[in-house]
Amino acid sequence: PAVLVVLLVAIFPLVYSLTTSFMSFRLVPPTPPRFVGLDNYAALLQQPRFWHVVRTTALISIVAVAIQYVVGFGCALALQAKVPGEKLFRVGLLLPMLLAPVAVALIARMIFNPTMGPLNQLMTMVGFPNLPFLTQTGWALACIVAVEVWQWTPFVILMMLAGLQTLPDDVYEAAALENATAWQQFKGITFPMLLPISAAVVFIRLVESFKIMDTVFVMTGGGPGISTETLTLFAYQEGFKKFNLGYTSALSFLFLIVITVFGVAYLALLRPHLEKRR
Repeated sequence: PAVLVVLLVAIFPLVYSLTTSFMSFRLVPPTPPRFVGLDNYAALLQQPRFWHVVRTTALISIVAVAIQYVVGFGCALALQAKVPGEKLFRVGLLLPMLLAPVAVALIARMIFNPTMGPLNQLMTMVGFPNLPFLTQTGWALACIVAVEVWQWTPFVILMMLAGLQTLPDDVYEAAALENATAWQQFKGITFPMLLPISAAVVFIRLVESFKIMDTVFVMTGGGPGISTETLTLFAYQEGFKKFNLGYTSALSFLFLIVITVFGVAYLALLRPHLEKRR
């Protein structure tokens, strides 16, 4: 019975949303549902705004996850090497992941405030002009990526550190006997042996990054204009402000297709390398 309840709770909204995506259905002004077939999907695919938010979401996700992986892997290697104060660093580096994204975004919005933010005040004190952190597209995207990197790099550190601790010591002892340098050990042993874990970590973070909304909503609201608007924020605007349920349901399923395409492409690129590991 419990399994049936879980399936009902999980499947019913999915099926209902799918059927709604084929209808013209508004709550405000209230209109009765009317079957329109693929019109909602066609309207979305023909709308430049949809493709713009897809590009913006992909840009934020790919850049943020790439930086998270590089920084997280480096921190995990440092912690595995037993640097001084390693236990304190372990706790400190994992704290950002435990904070609510909305709280982090609120603090970041205050720090990056173009006129009264402490970062701009500090830069003014040392002779630099105020920078349009949240009011210019390039700077706004960079700030969002920086916040994402700060908050979610600890997840990469945690996973990669767990992977490093499972590697056998005898392989490194044999490499040391062959006078292999630290870089040669990393390139020939560490990175190849951790490739499956790396693939999983990057995949998880890519999927999660594509769902980014709270950080963007609090920091920029999608602005300036719609230059930092993401897919989930676009769906929120259509569903909870315009109450266009049919259109929003179609957008949600197109969002699912976008994530699936990126996931399949990512796994297809990695498959030859993962098969070599077998």
